[in-house]
Amino acid sequence: MPSIFTKIIQGEIPCYKIYEDDKTIAFLDIHPETKGHTLVVPKKEIDKIYDLPDEDYQALMRTVQKLSKHLETKLGARTLWKVIGTDVPHAHVHLLPYDKTWYHGREVPMTDADFEQIRSLLEFKK
Repeated sequence: MPSIFTKIIQGEIPCYKIYEDDKTIAFLDIHPETKGHTLVVPKKEIDKIYDLPDEDYQALMRTVQKLSKHLETKLGARTLWKVIGTDVPHAHVHLLPYDKTWYHGREVPMTDADFEQIRSLLEFKK
C-alpha cells in the first residue's frame, strides 16, 4: 500500500507544495511544530533514509540544504533538521524554522489561509 507521501507525490492527496524536482518534493507539514515546518521527501518510496540508493539520498540532501538556506532567508530563523523515521514509512526530513518556544511534538494551529500565505512566501522558484 502506498504511503501518504506517495499519494501526495502522485497527486491523490493535496499539499502545500513549496518545491519539486525530478527526485524530490517539499511541502508544508499539516501538523506544524513551527510556522514554515516543511517536509522534504524523495519521490522514491523507501522506508528508511539510510536505505535510499546513493543517488536518491544525495538528491534528498541537496534539496534539504537548498531549502534550509531558503527558509532561513525568507523567515530570518535558523533551520532545524529532524529525521525521525517512525512517523511515516517513507524516508523524509523535517525542516523547522527555529522558534525559541519550540518543543518536540508541539503543533502550531494554522488555518488554510495561514498555510497558503506561508506556502506563497516559501515557494522556491528555480
